[in-house]
Amino acid sequence: MALVPFPTQGPKPVRDEDLDPDRALDDGDADDESGGKMSFLEHLDELRRRIIYAVLALTGGFLICCFFIQQLFDFIMRPLQQMLPPGGTMIFTEPTEAFVLYIKIALIGGLLLASPVVFLQLWLFVAPGLYSHEKKWAIPFVIMSTFFFVVGAAFSHYVVFPLTWRFFVGFTNDIVTFMPRIEPAFSMYLRLTLIFGIVFQLPTLVLFLARMGVLTARFMIQNFKYAILGIIIISAVVTPDGGGVSLVAMAGPMMLLYIFSIGLAWAFGKKKRIDA
Repeated sequence: MALVPFPTQGPKPVRDEDLDPDRALDDGDADDESGGKMSFLEHLDELRRRIIYAVLALTGGFLICCFFIQQLFDFIMRPLQQMLPPGGTMIFTEPTEAFVLYIKIALIGGLLLASPVVFLQLWLFVAPGLYSHEKKWAIPFVIMSTFFFVVGAAFSHYVVFPLTWRFFVGFTNDIVTFMPRIEPAFSMYLRLTLIFGIVFQLPTLVLFLARMGVLTARFMIQNFKYAILGIIIISAVVTPDGGGVSLVAMAGPMMLLYIFSIGLAWAFGKKKRIDA
C-alpha cells in the first residue's frame, strides 16, 4: 500500500498590517484613492465646475446685498467721512465713479455672504486627492475658513483701516485740506479687507497641514525667528500705505496668529507612533 504523505503547512507569513494595523488602514485608503485618480482634463473640468458654483453663490450674495446697498454704503463710508476735518466730505470726479463704488460694495458684501459656499467648493476640489479619513474634515474646514475670513474682514474694518485713514487725515492743516476721492479711498479699504481675510486663514491652514503630518509644532517653534521675518516682509509688501501704520497693524495680529497656530499644531497634529 502506497504511503500518502501527510500535508504539512509552514508558518504563516507575517504581514505588515498584522504588525501595524494603521498601515492596513492607510493601504486601504491608498487603494481607494488609486482607483479614483483623475486625469488632467478631469481636473480641469472639476475646477470649472467648482468655479461656476462659487460664482453662482457670489452672484446670489451680490443680489441680496443690492437690496441693502444704502445701508452697506453708510456702514462703510460714513465713518470715513466722520473722521475728516469739520465740514469735510469725499468727492468723485468721474460720472460712473459713485455707481461703480456701489457695485464694489455689493460685491464685497456678497463675498462675505457666499464665503461658506466658496470655501466648500475649494474643499471639494482638493478632496479627491485626500485619504478617506482626511475627507471627514470638510465641515471643520468650511466653518474655520468662514469664521476666520469674517473675523479678518471685521478686524480690518474696525481697527486697521480707521488707524490708517486717521493717519492720512492727520496731515490736514490750515494750508492743505484732505478731500479724498471715493474710488481710491474704497480701493484701499477693499484691499485691506481682502488681505486680512486671507491672512487670518493661517490657523486653518496650519491645522490641516498638521493633521496631514506635513507640519509640526516643533518645526514652527524652531523656525519662529524666520517666521517673524517673513511676517514683517509680507506685511510691508501687501499693505497699501507707506507710513507703517497698517504694517504694524498687520504684523502684530499675524504674530499672535502664528503663536496660536503653534498651539493648534501641537494639540491636533498627527502624532508619531513609537515603535516597540
